[in-house]
Amino acid sequence: MALEFENEIEIIEVMESYLISARPREEIRSQLDIGYKVDGQNVIIFEIRPSWTNPKEKAEYYVAKAAFVKKENTWKIFWLMSDLKWHNYKPLPRVKSLKEFVDVVKEDKLGCFWG
Repeated sequence: MALEFENEIEIIEVMESYLISARPREEIRSQLDIGYKVDGQNVIIFEIRPSWTNPKEKAEYYVAKAAFVKKENTWKIFWLMSDLKWHNYKPLPRVKSLKEFVDVVKEDKLGCFWG
């Protein structure tokens, strides 16, 4: 199920604001950048870098995921571990808004998202 129209506006506002503050300097964006995408009920933040196997190609490396739980009107937070599976972010598994999710990713208290 896709997110509802009201959520789409919130997502665009919150995530575009996040990108403005988090993206690296323009002169290095060909080597490192940050993006996001909406996949069903999920918002995924990722790094954009040259591929490890072919540096001429760009690849997306996932950083964090927020999954909207409509029934509870909350966002579940996940991080991608070295096993390449999404795991609950145990210090704060749920937040009430996408803005709170972005704040958790920015702070990265335990180094789960950005290392």
